[in-house]
Amino acid sequence: ERAQREMSSVESQQEQLSQSDPSPSPNSCSSFELIDMDAASLYEPVSPHWFYCKIIDSKETWIPFNSQDSQQLEEAYGSGKDCNGRVVPTDGGRYDVHLGERMRYAVYWDELASEVRRCTWFYKGDKDNKYVPYSESFSQVLEETYMLAVTLDEWKKKLESPNREIIILHNPKLMVHYQPVAGSDEWGSTPTEQGRPRTVKRGVENISVDIHCGEPLQIDHLVFVVHGIGPACDLRFRSIVQCVNDFRSVSLNLLQTHFKKAQENQQIGRVEFLPVNWHSPLHSTGVDVDLQRITLPSINRLRHFTNDTILDVFFYNSPTYCQTIVDTVASEMNRIYTLFLQRNPDFKGGVSIAGHSLGSLILFDILTNQKDSLGDIDSEKASPNIDMDQGDTPTLEEDLKKLQLSEFFSIFEKERVDKEALALCTDKDLQEMGIPLGPRKKILNYFSVRKTSMGMNRPTLQSVSGRSTNHTFLDVGIGQVFVKYPRLIYKPEIFFAFGSPIGMFLTVRGLKRIDPNYRFPTCKGFFNIYHPFDPVAYRIEPMVVPGVEFEPMLIPHHKGRKRMHLELREGLTRMSMDLKNNLLGSLRMAWKSFTRAPHPALQASETAEETEAELESSSEKASDVNTEETSDAVKEEVPPINVGMLNGGQRIDYVLQEKPIESFNEYLFALQSHLCYWESEDTVLLVLKEIYQTQGISLDQPLQ
Repeated sequence: ERAQREMSSVESQQEQLSQSDPSPSPNSCSSFELIDMDAASLYEPVSPHWFYCKIIDSKETWIPFNSQDSQQLEEAYGSGKDCNGRVVPTDGGRYDVHLGERMRYAVYWDELASEVRRCTWFYKGDKDNKYVPYSESFSQVLEETYMLAVTLDEWKKKLESPNREIIILHNPKLMVHYQPVAGSDEWGSTPTEQGRPRTVKRGVENISVDIHCGEPLQIDHLVFVVHGIGPACDLRFRSIVQCVNDFRSVSLNLLQTHFKKAQENQQIGRVEFLPVNWHSPLHSTGVDVDLQRITLPSINRLRHFTNDTILDVFFYNSPTYCQTIVDTVASEMNRIYTLFLQRNPDFKGGVSIAGHSLGSLILFDILTNQKDSLGDIDSEKASPNIDMDQGDTPTLEEDLKKLQLSEFFSIFEKERVDKEALALCTDKDLQEMGIPLGPRKKILNYFSVRKTSMGMNRPTLQSVSGRSTNHTFLDVGIGQVFVKYPRLIYKPEIFFAFGSPIGMFLTVRGLKRIDPNYRFPTCKGFFNIYHPFDPVAYRIEPMVVPGVEFEPMLIPHHKGRKRMHLELREGLTRMSMDLKNNLLGSLRMAWKSFTRAPHPALQASETAEETEAELESSSEKASDVNTEETSDAVKEEVPPINVGMLNGGQRIDYVLQEKPIESFNEYLFALQSHLCYWESEDTVLLVLKEIYQTQGISLDQPLQ
């Protein structure tokens, strides 16, 4: 009845339209043609949107392209040129859509290709209530049927889909889809309208789906992200690609809220984060098969987990596999950088690197063993295909020069004695070569120390200040034994370490102290970022300043203040004092004293202006603010503690604020804390702040 009522109302509308129409043309001979003409004007073609299909939890899920990409795809589709050869870059240039194939391919990493579809008609899925697009050909059939129904005002149209499903268009508001009845025989019995019908919708605007507007085209900075142990990077067992996608999404949101002024002035675009995967190449060396032979059959799942994840730590301590790991990480970063420059020829920004867990240790070792001889970075961009220099161990001639014994090099050259041979020489051998006693002792001492403490090819942590022969090297090398470190074809601006065990590994390798004057040969900045309950994270600063006890820097909350439970500790004391002094004082005054915060570190743009004004005024009045706990780094004051040059004189250790629920049980949230960085706004904001500071761009509301 409802359908009939709606249809009759449509008819009456059309009659009114035909009556209000000016006099008919002389050629028309019936009122039907008039109704037809006016009704046809009610039909508007459907606006298509492009989707791609991802397999999530072994189930197909259709995800819309952002509006910018969908528009580009539609323009390419409608351009009338050869569709088969058209390739449209999407998702900020990280994926290419091959229009003719209707497939979407990842550009920088290995991933299964996804099907792409130009979508106009949808039906509601069975379980998750998400809408699924019909195929392009059947959508066209539906659209033609719909157009006829609207034009002729003849509804209750029935269609059969290629899967023998029935679609009925009752009226523009009510369109349904019946599945074939289960158990129907194979003799071609006609599908019937039974069971619960699914809803059918026309046009993407009628289905509930989030469509993002797209990313800024301009890329200001490139960040490579290296994962830790195992193929999974968080508690949902997601890959490094998915986790970096989260990190990138958080950064795009924070740029809109915290760098709004710079965006409006078109000073900034965005930061691109690209994942670097070294786990897959390592485990494709055949080591997994070898391990499987010796793995016990009991508790199979746990043993598989151990072989797949925890063993990565042992692999890194083995010279054979450590070489594979550092080569993979460096060659991947060089490969992706070269490809990125090819695809973004106008890119003028810097490059930074970030590592999670063991990934940060790999990057630390690679950075420690770089040569500062790249020359002008612009010439590097012009010719990025530089052969990787395998290691930077000094030559025999350089070693003799350090010992001020260069005149004896010709003797060793004549006798064909290289560094390895010299390390095997005895005092008698040197004497027979005609080398005097003093130089003999110097040479033997120098090479025996190198051989016993570090191994012949072991790189050492070089002191920048120590140009004299006595202090060129620290006592103990910090690289891996017998590993030749590849060279990166660019100089990273900043190295970010998340949940990093660098401090522990250096200590275990025998390094008691990092020279305060030491800095990475090619990288200016270093931030060690960790969650307070992360069981894998260790500090770095106490290794630079071993005699002084001091707290790490507290990372400001992205909403512009300390988390509520951290304020509670300070606020309750002040509140109780206020209540004592003014027992009958208003609740408002008490509440203001409770919420009184130290200078908000990074103000939230969404907070009400009035509240912000109150907070600022009350924080100015508060004289008992603990300056140690307010964020000195964000204020850009000179830090009270000198922690050396590893981060250009700035502080190195930065600790996140735990969430209120986490503080109830530290042990319960320990593992989660090690994997929390991917979706942590506070972490991402610190990364963005430091990156944009290298370009002279600061947050919207810097501290007073």
